[in-house]
Amino acid sequence: MAPQGKVYRGSVKDFQGFDANQDAEALYNAMKGFGSDKEAILDLITSRSNRQRVEICQAYKSLYGKDLIADLKYELTGKFERLIVSLMRPPAYGDAKEIKDAISGVGTDEKCLIEILASRTNQEIHDLVAAYKDAYERDLEADIVGDTSGHFKKMLVVLLQGAREEDDVVSEDLVEQDAKDLLEAGELKWGTDEAQFIYILGRRSRQHLRLVFDEYLKIAGKPIERSIRGELSGDFEKLMLAVVKCIRSKAEYFAERLYKAMKGLGTRDNTLIRIMVSRSEIDMLDIREVFRTKYEKSLYNMIKEDTSGEYKKALLKLCGGDDDAAGEFFPEAAQVAYRMWELSAVKVELRGTVQPAGDFNDDGDAQVLRKAMKGLGTDEGAIIEVVTKRSNAQRQQILKAYKAHYGRDLMADLKSELSGSLAKLILGLMLTPPQYDAKQLRKAVEGAGTDESVLIEIMATRNNQEIRAINQAYQEAYHKSLEDDLSSDTSGHFKRILVSLALGNRDEGPENLTQAQEDAKKLADVSSNDSSDSLETRFLSILCTRSYPHLRRVFQEFIKMTNHDVEHAIKKRMSGDVRDAFVAIVRSVKNKPAFFADKLYKSMKGAGTDERTLTRIMISRSEIDLFNIRGEFIDLFDKSLHHMIEKDTSGDYRKALLALCGGED
Repeated sequence: MAPQGKVYRGSVKDFQGFDANQDAEALYNAMKGFGSDKEAILDLITSRSNRQRVEICQAYKSLYGKDLIADLKYELTGKFERLIVSLMRPPAYGDAKEIKDAISGVGTDEKCLIEILASRTNQEIHDLVAAYKDAYERDLEADIVGDTSGHFKKMLVVLLQGAREEDDVVSEDLVEQDAKDLLEAGELKWGTDEAQFIYILGRRSRQHLRLVFDEYLKIAGKPIERSIRGELSGDFEKLMLAVVKCIRSKAEYFAERLYKAMKGLGTRDNTLIRIMVSRSEIDMLDIREVFRTKYEKSLYNMIKEDTSGEYKKALLKLCGGDDDAAGEFFPEAAQVAYRMWELSAVKVELRGTVQPAGDFNDDGDAQVLRKAMKGLGTDEGAIIEVVTKRSNAQRQQILKAYKAHYGRDLMADLKSELSGSLAKLILGLMLTPPQYDAKQLRKAVEGAGTDESVLIEIMATRNNQEIRAINQAYQEAYHKSLEDDLSSDTSGHFKRILVSLALGNRDEGPENLTQAQEDAKKLADVSSNDSSDSLETRFLSILCTRSYPHLRRVFQEFIKMTNHDVEHAIKKRMSGDVRDAFVAIVRSVKNKPAFFADKLYKSMKGAGTDERTLTRIMISRSEIDLFNIRGEFIDLFDKSLHHMIEKDTSGDYRKALLALCGGED
């Protein structure tokens, strides 16, 4: 069933000892009389390959003179009926039916068109066009042209030709030229040359385009996806993003589609059914692996939680197994992880969203702030306008000017005039970055209980210079050393990790390939019984001391050596705060803006908002990399940070956060 030389990665295989007549009889008996034996139907159909199901349809008609699909439609109902009937159609006819449904009636299901046409091979497209003609006696291209418009229509027509180049021999010169052409067609052009995007993304081979995307990242300083989001719009933008995702990894594309079909309230059953059916004999095992790695839960368990009845049982059979139970990590997931490491290794300019104000006048700003707090009531808007639109260095000048002009402490006045979340945000912005971090760390260790997540976030993400400044600010503010407080408030390996990081003594040199290979081998070694060289000690000695460029190389070598991602290995072999600290370091090394984007998303998703985390990150990253965090946020979650803050917060607190955010993406 797999192409020659390739390992079969579907979850549904040919049934051994298959007998089409016997299966046809079993299905006839399951539907005979009053009611139907749904369990017998789903067990039989989900355990046969599509080729075998087609033979069963033919045998059923020969034995009983009836159409099996018509009988199944009559006997079954709802989502279960749609799933079982979809399984009975040959893949090309299944795609043809999905597209016919997508363009029939009022409105068009653009997402369905995008999913199918962006992900199918040349041969699958040719088969689809022929099946559509056979089933509906209509021309697929003509129907799509009649139902769509603009650049979206043009790209769909290009994809419908099934003419993507398939040569694995890649020209380095052409790769560089295509990357340059895409950059000039978008980022470097007033307006956008959509035709260039359509030609290159619609015609070039997958292998060629992967190298183009790598080259684009180097010359543009951003992934092609982010440029597409900035330059294109609407359904055309969504289609081009889908094409890029499928070029990079179809398994990752479908894992993401499945996750979005089930997350949140309600289930997009049509999408769920279409993907589970169409990929069950192609790459379902790869999709499962990527799903488990990317979303930290198995596809099997998400289906189990999100569906019910015979529908659920049939989907789980197509899924083919629970990867949470297996606890393994596989090649496709490793390839995705490795690609992410390669992307992270490319140097991207870090940008904050708060810049020094032009024509800055510290005395004038001090007067505006005094006026905003004088008399009855407080003008929060004026305070927000000044504080969020000045750099931290300028805010420090305003503090001095305020005291010189009025003989008053601006921090004390702000504290008495503001309250709640807005007060915490504004007062935090008035502290220097080391003072602010020191204060957050102090809060995390004082009183009953310890906020380990804050300790991890700050200590795992700050560079040597920032750590040393924090140590100094902590000593000045609290008259004791940060290391002493960390030591007295934590224990075991977790304490050792924090103390090591608190030294601010990480190597700052370039990568060393030989050393990186030795380090990767050390991390991968699970056989050592020497208690002085425990797993945690080995990880600490490398993750807490090596430079970021060197660690990126270590992680790449680790994947090559083990076919595992180092983060997955940590989660599998460790637990609690030690695991969380090491994972935070790995994610920070891999892509610090993405690490913070994930934390911001988690602070706002679901019921309630973790305002402490939201405030802390917005303050601490506003002049470092908040612009990059915004880019990662929209890449990861398909919604902008601005939009999520706007939806999840309110009042003056929201107004101040949006000012720091710096724009809508």
